[in-house]
Amino acid sequence: MDPQTYMDIATVVTKLKMYPYFDIAHYILMCIAVRDDVVPQQGQGSPSQPFSRKHPLSSWLSSMLICFAGSIIANFLLGEPVITPFKDHLSILTATAVWYLVNYSPFDLIYKLSKFLPIKLIICILKETQRAHKVYHGVLVAAKLYPSSYLIVVIVGTVKGAGSGVMKNFDRLVRGIWVPGNNEILQPSFATKASLVASIIFLCERLNLIAVPHPLIYFGVVLFFVYFKISSVVLGIHDPFVPLENLFCAIFMGGMWDALRRAAIKEPAKEDENKDPRNDVIKSKEEKKKD
Repeated sequence: MDPQTYMDIATVVTKLKMYPYFDIAHYILMCIAVRDDVVPQQGQGSPSQPFSRKHPLSSWLSSMLICFAGSIIANFLLGEPVITPFKDHLSILTATAVWYLVNYSPFDLIYKLSKFLPIKLIICILKETQRAHKVYHGVLVAAKLYPSSYLIVVIVGTVKGAGSGVMKNFDRLVRGIWVPGNNEILQPSFATKASLVASIIFLCERLNLIAVPHPLIYFGVVLFFVYFKISSVVLGIHDPFVPLENLFCAIFMGGMWDALRRAAIKEPAKEDENKDPRNDVIKSKEEKKKD
């Protein structure tokens, strides 16, 4: 591709408006995530009577919390009112309409169409583009409020991009489920890790550590999110960071030394076993039996 053409495309992607199409894709995936999370965890009802039919208020509130999780948590961390994301009536009405269609459309049509692979890929591409937008603006806002606090900037950018995972425990609590052992701190998802990497990249750009035009950096982050999301949906590669994490832990987190220690403990044990006098008795008994 011609560099100028690539630059033009990157500039267009940078200036994309998220409402309504990208936001709707985000709302669809979040409402589906809440719906799919209910039945196996709740253990109640059946496909003919899902959780949303029995507890519509809880289902709606849970979906709204997940849809606006990034903004809610970021506002909490920055000392702003956590209810601020709900002041945008248009976004709330749009998210509510999506929630209603996902859970109550005739013949479950919207839910089934959203699960259809070609349509799901389109929705995921729109969603990942919006994720890059959220991460960038989270870094931008945090950098203006705390220009010298790089950790805060990275945390806010990460939370803006992957707030639904952080909110999951509280979201489940609204639906009467409490699973404290399953959270983003203990088991971070790929979305959280990728948002962390993107936040660091955008921070390095602000610090002029990356000498590349902003549209190219932004478009590169979008491609990064989209590529690995498509790999997850089509190929089942859910976390490409795992091999790097295993290597890092083996070198810097004591994994290599633990392996050497286990090997050193096993070798003397084998030598002691060979020197055990009981082995000589057993061998002599076996020789007598042969005779």
